[in-house]
Amino acid sequence: MVLDFTQQSHYLWALLPEVVLSLWAMLVLLVDVFQKGDRSEPSRPMIAGLTLVGIGLAAVANGWLLGVEEVGTAGVIAVDGFRVFSNYLFLLAAALFVLISGRYLEQEGILYGEIHVLVLLATVGMMVFAGSRDLMVIFLALELMSVGVYVLTGVHRRDRRSAEAALKYFLLGAFASAFFLFGVALIYGGAGSTNLSAIAERVGVDGLGASPLLLVGMALLAVGFAFKVAAVPFHMWTPDAYDGAPAPVTGFMAAGVKAAAFAAFFRVFLTAFPGLYDTWGSIAFWLAVATMIGANLIALAQGNVKRMLAYSSVAHAGYLLVAVTAATPLAASSFLFYLVVYTLMTIGAFAVVLTVARQGEQMVDLEAYSGLGWRHPLLGVAMTIFLLSLAGFPFTGGFIGKFYILRAAVDQGLVKLAIVLVLTSLLSYYYYLRVAWYMWFREAPSEDAYAGVVVAPGVRFALVAAMVGILLLGIFPGELLELAERSANIFAQAPADLMRLSGR
Repeated sequence: MVLDFTQQSHYLWALLPEVVLSLWAMLVLLVDVFQKGDRSEPSRPMIAGLTLVGIGLAAVANGWLLGVEEVGTAGVIAVDGFRVFSNYLFLLAAALFVLISGRYLEQEGILYGEIHVLVLLATVGMMVFAGSRDLMVIFLALELMSVGVYVLTGVHRRDRRSAEAALKYFLLGAFASAFFLFGVALIYGGAGSTNLSAIAERVGVDGLGASPLLLVGMALLAVGFAFKVAAVPFHMWTPDAYDGAPAPVTGFMAAGVKAAAFAAFFRVFLTAFPGLYDTWGSIAFWLAVATMIGANLIALAQGNVKRMLAYSSVAHAGYLLVAVTAATPLAASSFLFYLVVYTLMTIGAFAVVLTVARQGEQMVDLEAYSGLGWRHPLLGVAMTIFLLSLAGFPFTGGFIGKFYILRAAVDQGLVKLAIVLVLTSLLSYYYYLRVAWYMWFREAPSEDAYAGVVVAPGVRFALVAAMVGILLLGIFPGELLELAERSANIFAQAPADLMRLSGR
């Protein structure tokens, strides 16, 4: 099909995956309401199954976009490989959430159908956030995604930690949104448009002599994105929000929200501001350095596994910022590949955490993992694979992802940044392998220490799928790398001389 965005009706076709998912979210909500005798009843298991069907339908609609072409004026929503690839990533995160959350929500007494609806709508926000070509639409999508996640963070209303996490996340998120929106306003004042291509044309004419409004607006935009990707020093909300939120929500936030923010970050800055790379490239460089060093050092001191994974997520934001700093098609393809691996290993790790933690998430310290590998081999092997991949151990997807990000950085002359990435990755081995050591080389505190640990069928399926995916991508990464490379071709037109950091 050929889309002509001068015809407004064609936007419905361009937004088909988002439309399908939005309508399905409304259907899930209605079904949940009418299948209950009264409001106090928990939702039935069919709601989770219905949610997975909606995610599958959205995935089919997303695949249909591969056969679509654009003509005439470019619309405010992109129809390209980068968007399609990113959409599948968000749908994967949502599907994994549904699989791992069923038993957890039931034992915590928060089996609300609204949770699945919020996940679907937050996923819609992620899809539009990463696929838009207009800053105002990007802001609207950011808010749709964020509001849903704020509510999900505090959905365990009887848990003070969950309520505190949601409040902190909301307040800091509101400040970040204000920075982002003010940045959009200044960019409009400096460029006369919020369309990414129009901004790029203005920057291409003026270069580094662009309007001060535009430069300040770009800096404020970078602050908003830095908050969403949890880059140091804008990461303050991350440990508390991740620690206080229900574990399945934490996994969804750490994978889906971060992936969406990075995808939008990449699209906005490589599409609208390639001519100002000397300015924003330096910002991304130092954000990456501070994030990799700061997060890994703090993670070393964590005795709480859930909080350690929160700081681990911040550290991985630093690794992804290396790809943003490199800002080339190779960096974009390695960035997409790494996001897939990161989603699998992060949600997989949090699936183990929520299973071991049991009701009330009381068992989240390192001691709770003593002897786990021998008592529950599936959990022990799965967690070990996820930790090794997070650390970047050979023959895992995490190693391949870091290798290609390193290659992109070295090709762009960012040798110092590559060295920091290698050294901080080596540093992370300590806190990742410490958990594995507790699982395999420490005795369980008692014979019945893990009597209450039950691996639900959905969690089992998600763990096995994530393990297989990580190992296959570590041994046979070729096909996904080629797909990521084709999806990143939209950035191939960026002039090479604008993609280098001088004197670094």
